[in-house]
Amino acid sequence: MWQQIFLGFLGFCAGTIIAGGVVGLIIGLSITPRYAGITHTAEHILLYEDVTLLGTVLGNLYFIYQWPIPLGQPFLLLYGVFSGIFLGAWILALAEMADVFPIFSRRVKFTEGLPKVIVCVALGKIIGSLIFYYLGWM
Repeated sequence: MWQQIFLGFLGFCAGTIIAGGVVGLIIGLSITPRYAGITHTAEHILLYEDVTLLGTVLGNLYFIYQWPIPLGQPFLLLYGVFSGIFLGAWILALAEMADVFPIFSRRVKFTEGLPKVIVCVALGKIIGSLIFYYLGWM
């Protein structure tokens, strides 16, 4: 019994550390500060960082314990939209940090139509996600 309590505590601590690392990466990539700057709400940056950490910890707990959330399909739709925005922000922040778009466009001598390429990448991601969830490949 003590072994199970210790392993449970160890797993919880490891999950909290991972969640903290994810939040640190989000903040280190300047996703949260950039959104605060864009929305002109920089005075609430500490609140945004706290809420980001809380969401990550609660997300880990939800993943571990599989809590039911009986809020129906409208909530699922809202969750999907916000998850897509979050993931898109991550992808763009990582691409920006690695300077993927400028390096790629210079190497292939790509001078026009970059916004169209970005929109096509986003549409491809949306279509791929819809197919993934429609066919139930989870």
